[in-house]
Amino acid sequence: VSTGTLNRLLQDAIARVQPPSRRGVRLKAYYMVQTPVQPSTFLLFVNNPERLDFSYCRCLENCLRETYGFHGSPIIIKARARE
Repeated sequence: VSTGTLNRLLQDAIARVQPPSRRGVRLKAYYMVQTPVQPSTFLLFVNNPERLDFSYCRCLENCLRETYGFHGSPIIIKARARE
């Protein structure tokens, strides 16, 4: 999946469901890329990787599955801090 289409999907997902916040600080997702690794692995660049919780990660997985048809295959989303 190209980076541009992934980023449009990410912006739509953020518009539907806001990222979680802890102690008044919200997770900011900047962009997402797909790595050339099997199973399908996606890198999500955020302001603080520790703020990405399981439920929001699952929400992003479900968006990827319904948009790109990853039904039945595992999806891994890894968070990385943007430098």
